[in-house]
Amino acid sequence: MTAPQPRPAAPDPASGAPSPAGGLRFGYGTNGFANHRLDDALAVIAELGYAGVALTLDHDHLDPFAPGLAGRVAAVARRLDALGLGVVVETGARYLLDPWHKHAPTLLHDDPARRIEFLRRAVRVGADLGAEAVSFWAGVRPEPVPPAVAWDRLVAGCATVVDAADMAGVTLGFEPEPGMLVEDIAGWRRLHDALGAPARLGITLDIGHCRCLEPWPVADCVRQVAGHLVNVQIDDMRRGVHEHLEFGTGEIDFPPVLRALRAVGYRGLVAVELPRHSHAAPAVAARSLDFLRAADAVSAEDGIAAPH
Repeated sequence: MTAPQPRPAAPDPASGAPSPAGGLRFGYGTNGFANHRLDDALAVIAELGYAGVALTLDHDHLDPFAPGLAGRVAAVARRLDALGLGVVVETGARYLLDPWHKHAPTLLHDDPARRIEFLRRAVRVGADLGAEAVSFWAGVRPEPVPPAVAWDRLVAGCATVVDAADMAGVTLGFEPEPGMLVEDIAGWRRLHDALGAPARLGITLDIGHCRCLEPWPVADCVRQVAGHLVNVQIDDMRRGVHEHLEFGTGEIDFPPVLRALRAVGYRGLVAVELPRHSHAAPAVAARSLDFLRAADAVSAEDGIAAPH
């Protein structure tokens, strides 16, 4: 599948060049607009003032298995251009592949073929949209699968996806996810090394996950992965509890985190990840952007005031 006129690829988010006008680029995830048509969700996100969108491929949001994919991708590319939105492609749809089992199959299951095909299609969609990254994760280890077997399956599946990304010229962001086989930065490093440190496999860092389970302060997590950071999801969270919260309702101090993103020269989207807030999506998205802009202003002021 190839769209007739793909958008040009975005600059490498990890290249270290400054963000436009020195500011961070905030986006919003379509998994937080699950009750909206995709076209309407994009319009609301753009009208609120976001710079981009984290597009989760799902039943009603550019289903990669529905007929006429090339034409639908081309239409979305035109819509993104018209709205001035950057895009990353997310692959965390819950029941797209199996109506009975959340996220199944993953790369860890006995038959991961449908997951691998989904990820290959996501890579092609990402190429045709000019996506800044295509993000994916390991999945939860099925109970009957021994850990060593699950790990070997993950490495083999990721190698296939990396090959597809190499052919398409697409950057991949692998996301550590609490409770999954790769749940933290250390796990990502192990996987990256096992795959031979491929240039196109970066990390998707969820800021909330850092607070949930990483051993370092959240801003230090950003600095730890700066050289590989290609995609950022942002939300509030509490220690030890994997629940995506609205800003100001968890435990994260955001100005130091945003200052760290500035300091490492991150250029990609910083996309709000609130997948359980679709019932009030426009209001939540508006509050989120107000919060992030205020925190970003504080982070910039603190950065100027800080001694060199």
